[in-house]
Amino acid sequence: MNIVHIIPGSGGSFYCGNCLRDSKLFDALRAEGHNAIKIPMYLPLFSHDANQNEIPVFYGAISIYLKQKYALFRHAPQWLDNWLNSKPMLRFAARMANSTRATGLEDMTVSMLLGEHGRQKDELEKMVHWLQTHVKPDVVHISNALLLGLAHKIKENMNVPVVCSLQDEDVWVDPMHPEMAEKVWQLMREKAIDVDMFIPVSHYYTSFMKERLQLPDQKLATLHLGVDPDDYHFINASEKPRNIGYLSRLCHENGLDILVDAFILLKKLDNKQDVRLLLTGGFTADDKGFIKEQKRKIKEAGLTESVEFIHDFEDKARTDFFDRVQLLSVPVHNGEAFGIYLTEAMAAGIPVVQPELGAFPEIIEKSGGGICYPHNTPEELAASLSNLLDDVGKISQLSINARKSMEQQFNIHSLAKELTGIYEKVVEDYRVQT
Repeated sequence: MNIVHIIPGSGGSFYCGNCLRDSKLFDALRAEGHNAIKIPMYLPLFSHDANQNEIPVFYGAISIYLKQKYALFRHAPQWLDNWLNSKPMLRFAARMANSTRATGLEDMTVSMLLGEHGRQKDELEKMVHWLQTHVKPDVVHISNALLLGLAHKIKENMNVPVVCSLQDEDVWVDPMHPEMAEKVWQLMREKAIDVDMFIPVSHYYTSFMKERLQLPDQKLATLHLGVDPDDYHFINASEKPRNIGYLSRLCHENGLDILVDAFILLKKLDNKQDVRLLLTGGFTADDKGFIKEQKRKIKEAGLTESVEFIHDFEDKARTDFFDRVQLLSVPVHNGEAFGIYLTEAMAAGIPVVQPELGAFPEIIEKSGGGICYPHNTPEELAASLSNLLDDVGKISQLSINARKSMEQQFNIHSLAKELTGIYEKVVEDYRVQT
């Protein structure tokens, strides 16, 4: 099949679960022999694909922000637009970006959902023209529901079905002012008609988005996140030093403060003096004050030597991190639609310790590769970590379960075949309807 994936880039400044999800599915589809192409939006993907440099970044983050905020830039000369959208400028923007929160970007979110009727209509025209000129897809897959404004124009001009992944849209929308948040949800409900199939990443999130977007069952197909087990070095966690790991963006939303507070409590126990905390996942400019506060708490507790902030989280650095970690916890304050760091850690044989929120209970029950605790407080997390650290036999069994589940239930190659089946049905149904 000829498949186009439209993927917002993070610029590589932090561990982006959605970006990683899209990248792993893309690679697995290519391994299955499909002609899949990544189309980046906002920021570069920092892809290792040989042909990725030939594909422009659409909706360049700097340009669309300036055009949204200032009318002057909507009539800027082409040379200025090209310079703002150049990859060196976008890489600089990625390092400085704080756009992972909706505050101040509510109008932009609405405008993007309006598609050809929004202020980014020229960018949409450029993307569709490039697709018409360079590729002839059987199906177009957009990364999340905040991009639903693309769907109508793509279908109208290219006469192909559109599918849309669903993961953590609420994390972006719900922090908005209630009136603006409801406006965004309503726009997504209206634009959902232009999508042929939605693909949530967990059964929890399927139920959640079915209600939020008022979607019929026949337009929903749940597909868990997966990894290629061969990409991960398995070491039974019981054989490792007692290091607790955190792999995600270093921010409040992902519960870094809860883990730091839990670690401080844990270290007060007599038999936990050897336990260390390893933190990685990058950050944005918006997170610097929060990280500074966590470091202050660690220093005041006299634990600076027991906590390691690891700057590099890509490729070999992430492999080295997994080799050193015995347990992993990312205690996201409000839960998550999935959390691909769970499958990455479990593929390396690392048991996970998560709150009973979002999809965490679903993933841990299916994998058997971790434990959940009922209330997302530092006290309960510290107690759960302490109990597990004291039970080497349980750690060993959870480690085996974790790896086995990644080889079987969460194997990206099996999931890619399942996704291909979804594509084929969508394409068949679309051709019948048209």
